[in-house]
Amino acid sequence: MLDHTAALLALTLSAGTPLVFAALGELVTEKSGVVNLGVEGMMLVGAIAAFATVASGGSLWAGVAAGAVAGMGMALIFAVLALSLQANQYASGLALSIFGIGLSAFVGKAWLGTAIQGFQPVSLPGLSAIPLLGPALFKQTPMVYLAFLLFAAISWLLYRSKAGLVLRAVGESPESAHAIGYAVIRIRYMATLFGGACCGVAGAYLALSYTPMWVENMTAGAGWIALALTVFATWRPLRVLLGAYLFGGVTILQFHAQGLGVAIPSQLLSMLPYLATIVVLVLISRNSQMIRLHAPASLGKPFLGGG
Repeated sequence: MLDHTAALLALTLSAGTPLVFAALGELVTEKSGVVNLGVEGMMLVGAIAAFATVASGGSLWAGVAAGAVAGMGMALIFAVLALSLQANQYASGLALSIFGIGLSAFVGKAWLGTAIQGFQPVSLPGLSAIPLLGPALFKQTPMVYLAFLLFAAISWLLYRSKAGLVLRAVGESPESAHAIGYAVIRIRYMATLFGGACCGVAGAYLALSYTPMWVENMTAGAGWIALALTVFATWRPLRVLLGAYLFGGVTILQFHAQGLGVAIPSQLLSMLPYLATIVVLVLISRNSQMIRLHAPASLGKPFLGGG
């Protein structure tokens, strides 16, 4: 029984990890006051870049780096449109997502259905022997550990460092930040590129660790869930982390239900992770005033002050 529970917890962490990468990246972007709706496209381009690198003879970590660079490249296109040319952020993000879906399908034709040897679980000495939690938490692939490190780093950056204070100031009042000498556009560029890199790594995780093969549209809507997570988690890293693993847990449970032959149409079971995540996050965020209090005040608003 304990082994079965530990296996479920381990699979939950594995299924929720791509959302952790993507949603934390989007959180940093939005904290600077920029909304990038292109998460799904950036994840897919990151996934094919990572997979193509490894399938062409590169190492797994070179694939992760390629995914991050590809995600940053996509984010740079968005940043030029939305920050330099002052195009509508929402329209630019949607266009980026559609572009990424098409680009990844076109580039990935040569590797469609190809499998590779992806990341393997690594046991942390001593910790993996702890009953129940040990095998679940400390016998994972290196990218799952990387997701936890990213969560800790972003939490510290946003709330314990001067750089995080400046980033949040830019998201709250770019005019005030500009007036005291901060380069608002440059800071928003950096936050947007960082968010793109995280989305690229999320795609790399899918292609190199979760299902080490290339399949068109393999994100299956995870980018849109990551966007919803950021909002319903009221821009707080811990809620993003918990929401991501909630989605992972329901995903694994619906697979088990299908395997056990539960008399519910498979299409309905497939909807459950998305439905349950949204319902729970809506319930915990039902206080709309609280959401407004935590939302960056200048979210989605262009800054016209230069610099």
